[in-house]
Amino acid sequence: MKAIQFSEYGGPDVLRIVESEAPHAGTGEVRVRIRAAGVNPSDWKRREGQYRAFEDVLFPAGVGVEGAGIVDEVGRGVTSVAIGDAVFGFGENTMAEQAVLSHWARKPANVSFEVAAGLPVVSDTATRALDQVGVAAGQTLLVSGAAGGVGTAIVQLARLRGITVIGTASAAKHHYLRELGAIATTYGAGLEERIRELAPDGVDAAIDVAGSGIIPELIRIVGDAAHVLSVADFSAEQYGAKFSHGPPVDPARLFATIAELCSAGSFTLRIDQTFPLDRAREAQEVSQLGRVTGKLIVCVD
Repeated sequence: MKAIQFSEYGGPDVLRIVESEAPHAGTGEVRVRIRAAGVNPSDWKRREGQYRAFEDVLFPAGVGVEGAGIVDEVGRGVTSVAIGDAVFGFGENTMAEQAVLSHWARKPANVSFEVAAGLPVVSDTATRALDQVGVAAGQTLLVSGAAGGVGTAIVQLARLRGITVIGTASAAKHHYLRELGAIATTYGAGLEERIRELAPDGVDAAIDVAGSGIIPELIRIVGDAAHVLSVADFSAEQYGAKFSHGPPVDPARLFATIAELCSAGSFTLRIDQTFPLDRAREAQEVSQLGRVTGKLIVCVD
């Protein structure tokens, strides 16, 4: 099978499309013939070696942690799906023609493989961040970097919880944020003043999605570091804020819930661009620019 791999840490040029042996589903796993795989910042951060201090990478290493496709092998003990079922979920090395998923849910018929492939990371990260930051219905949340995949999910899930959301993004993306139900504003100089105008009663919590070094400013805006959280800035805890990371909690249940919301039209995921498997390197380059609205997807089949 064809797969994307890298054999050393480095830039996008270390990525290769190779012929590799197909994996097999272990106990409690399923193997999927991948139709689409989500692109995430963790893909290129791992490739660059940013995670080497706390994560072992065995070379040659595959790429991708989420995908959607058709089950073609069922591991021991799996009874919830059968060969031929369409599913999406978390797995390993999902930018390949076949991959093993460890957690999954059925893909609704009215949700595309491309959208389904982009759901696992954003829905898990957004749900965990909202649970950990300490914000409740009737309160106001500031989301820094709200137009990307995770930001898109945080805005929508927060609104479903009855939370008022202020989201930062470039001016060109403000219409998109308003469509999601957020109050839109720009990032950069003068943010504290703009937030005071938009939320004269104050902001109860803030989530940093962009990892742009904004944690001290968010703490000043909220007034309490305990209600400031980042999903991207490893230095957040140095300021007394929170850094959100896995492992995921009951992802199969979460995926089933997000699938229902997508099917009903209560949650949407914009696909910014799609790339064929042999252009996975380009997909990571675009991701690193940090200007994605919604999600990038690699289409495999």
